[in-house]
Amino acid sequence: MAGRIEDYALIGDMQTAALVCRDGTADWLCLPRFDSHAAFAGLLGTEEHGFWRVGPAHPSGAAPPPADRRRYRGDSLVLESEWDTARGTVRVIDFMPPRDGAPQLIRIVEGVSGRVPMRSALRMRFSYGRVVPWVHKVGDRTVAVAGPDSVWLDTTADTFGKDLTTYADFTVSPGERVAFTISWQPSHGEPPALPDPEGSLEATEEFWREWVEHCTYHGPYRDAVVRSLITLKALTYAPTGGIVAAPTTSLPEEIGGVRNWDYRYTWLRDAAITLSSLLRTGYREEARAWREWLLRAVAGDPENLQIMYGIAGERELGEAELPWLPGYENSTPVRVGNGAADQLQLDVYGEVTEALHLAHMTGLARNDYASLLQLRLIGYLEDHWNEPDEGIWEVRGPRRHFVHSKVMAWVAVDRTIKLIESGDVDGPLERWRELRDDIHRDVCEKGYDKERNTFTQSYGSKELDASLLLIPQMGFLPPDDKRVIGTIEAIQRELSTPDGFVLRYPTAGEEAGVDGLEGDEGAFLACSFWLADDLAMIGRVDEARQLFEKLLGLRNDLGLLAEEWDPRLQRQVGNFPQAFSHVPLIDTALRLTASSAFGG
Repeated sequence: MAGRIEDYALIGDMQTAALVCRDGTADWLCLPRFDSHAAFAGLLGTEEHGFWRVGPAHPSGAAPPPADRRRYRGDSLVLESEWDTARGTVRVIDFMPPRDGAPQLIRIVEGVSGRVPMRSALRMRFSYGRVVPWVHKVGDRTVAVAGPDSVWLDTTADTFGKDLTTYADFTVSPGERVAFTISWQPSHGEPPALPDPEGSLEATEEFWREWVEHCTYHGPYRDAVVRSLITLKALTYAPTGGIVAAPTTSLPEEIGGVRNWDYRYTWLRDAAITLSSLLRTGYREEARAWREWLLRAVAGDPENLQIMYGIAGERELGEAELPWLPGYENSTPVRVGNGAADQLQLDVYGEVTEALHLAHMTGLARNDYASLLQLRLIGYLEDHWNEPDEGIWEVRGPRRHFVHSKVMAWVAVDRTIKLIESGDVDGPLERWRELRDDIHRDVCEKGYDKERNTFTQSYGSKELDASLLLIPQMGFLPPDDKRVIGTIEAIQRELSTPDGFVLRYPTAGEEAGVDGLEGDEGAFLACSFWLADDLAMIGRVDEARQLFEKLLGLRNDLGLLAEEWDPRLQRQVGNFPQAFSHVPLIDTALRLTASSAFGG
């Protein structure tokens, strides 16, 4: 059985990622890309679906012991796990070097004290645990081959096969190091180059050390911000600049429920807000790469803007279920692909335009096609902003006039007006000023409940929605507007859990709710950070700081967050780690630091 979601560590090479549990088991790895078929899918099933465990030897049938300590080496994505055993102490160093050739997962076992018996157990299963490979020796190397895939194992330890698993049993003494490397290669290609584990370790640490040096944030929450930035960098697909929402699929929003989705794609919304956080903390090269990815993905067809694309800009992301996988803690179905790619979500026009605007304001070199794209997006919105859509939360129910979608349409028009006013592009300034006023008036008339003094989820609805917390952050209304304060207080009353975290919107348990789905979900971490932001903006800085620090306390011991927090089970739920949780963590830290600097 897989560990709790917060028991996992992330390692990656900015093209794919692995999740390693506290007991030394890598339960999830897709090769060669984030969105490739998994070679280790034990996270969504059992050990029969693929895993790689390296840790102290334990009796057959007994649960492997969790590490007594683990940490990332400084500001890097190099993981160290340590076990104290009756025989001594041992350390396992796990990492994936930034790719220069074949993708590699390297695990170095290091003796610390005593003489500790160790075991490596590697069970490759391609195609999400469905395909058993042909495993054989090629000289001193072991290779697993199935269809288009091959994975090569290199180690100085003696290996043997048993029960369709490759084992190595060995003992380490103080200072002794034994390395294991797996490398992926197309099965029709030449064998990958022999690895250099020690040299790769040094190069990987140096890469992350140099990258973190560019961070411009030096406030009181620096450690949390830097760990979140490293996580966002790890979720970036280096060859194209696309940013995945998370490296996993089908980790449930409710344990045992059906809200299980594939997040290994680039949502324009998630990627745009990620870009904003990177720009605010000094990472302009990532912003430039994402802008180039966007222009390639949208190409010459901005009128048919999708809400998400593949990491190289692919448009076809058809959704399917994998019935042979029992799901994480029996949460089915397990899904790959994402049918929401075909939805209409008008808010993405605002998020993309806001990201392009911020890139422009922070001095990113001008790109004429980016400006042209912005104008064409507003041309589309001019004719379609008043249509119903599926909204930010990708409801599977009927389309509605979601207030957040209208607000973000206003943002798109407002930021484009500012671009025209700067003199960098030409456009119908007066006509779009009137459009901006029309959208604003429409939202304030149809999306606001005067009796309760709050904006609502959609026109004519009584429901609330945590996305309304973005109204002051986007500049739609000033923070001191009574309607903004009323909305914040209504969300605190009606959408907050007993511990103060925020739900996205009401769900309906066994009935189909506003999103067209049965079941409930946890508190949405991004929304909880948004509340902290809003509280700071309306002058309740101490309350904002208390909520922010409670949210920091939900991170696992390595500083990582999933999508949601289950207040009943007191555990993380949803895909992991989640960009949409780490981005607002950074933004709220910046806001609170600024508030403190000005005496807030």
